[in-house]
Amino acid sequence: MSTTAPPARGVRRPWSGLPAAVREAVEDILGAPVTEAHTQNGGFSPGVAARVRLANGGRAFVKAVSAEVNPDSPDMHRAEARVTAALPPHAPAPRLLGSYDDGTSVALVLEDIDGRQPRVPWDRGELDRVLTAVGDLARALTPAPAGAPSAVEGKSSLFHGWRTLHAAGGDPRLDPWAAGRLAALAELESGWAEAAAGETLAHGDLRADNILLTEDRAVFVDWPHAVRAAPWFDLLVMLPCVAAQGYASGTGGPDPDALFTAHPLGRDADPDAVTAVLAAVAGYFAEQALRPGPPGLPTLRAFQAAQGAAALTWLRRRL
Repeated sequence: MSTTAPPARGVRRPWSGLPAAVREAVEDILGAPVTEAHTQNGGFSPGVAARVRLANGGRAFVKAVSAEVNPDSPDMHRAEARVTAALPPHAPAPRLLGSYDDGTSVALVLEDIDGRQPRVPWDRGELDRVLTAVGDLARALTPAPAGAPSAVEGKSSLFHGWRTLHAAGGDPRLDPWAAGRLAALAELESGWAEAAAGETLAHGDLRADNILLTEDRAVFVDWPHAVRAAPWFDLLVMLPCVAAQGYASGTGGPDPDALFTAHPLGRDADPDAVTAVLAAVAGYFAEQALRPGPPGLPTLRAFQAAQGAAALTWLRRRL
């Protein structure tokens, strides 16, 4: 089954829609009033995501959300604040300038990166550039900063999709190939944690909308899902999305297995470990895509369905 990924998009709110107390706290962090705010599209965070300019000529990127917009998003912002603050100075990521948390609303104030997201569908030259940067990222973040959660700590509540579906007796909406093999897929998935173990800090959610290309580098943004994992973990997690988004040339989606095995990180990976983690990723997307859509994220389930279809196609070929 082939499904094209829709745009990654949350329901954005304008800077002016934030409570006065949140806006004042952000301006205190920045040391100057905000004079302009430009909402940014792309990505699955609901709430405010805006590039701001200040009365003193400075600029920053502000993300803010409340539990009223989406009950899970404040904790995601809190996790991102912790991770971003712990990243080493040489990491290709925005610096955290400060944060605000009143228990309901959470705001992050980050360095504004003068860059743009990669074009989607993908331009092959930009994809090659990003793949090289993913390898550089793994090297820059090995060993992981102290305190980073392990993959099993960060993903165990997510990577059980096939086992959940098998225990429920399946679902008529599932891909027929997967539906007939739930027991085998559940068993394969169960070995993902040991297979994913490692000492690299993985971003954990690499997609085009979490990457900014500048004139001379790729910068990785949105870090709430970061975990300590195998060096190839980010590469594997990213490629189903790349395959689902396809090439701008219209020649179809990239072959994720060919990209993975040609990459320095993939060439060094244990094939059985890769297959186990890929099974867990495919199961996660397959099970999540069947759930009701969360508030403020209208394209999330369709996006997950497209990633799941690409991951499952890749898994079938490996098996």
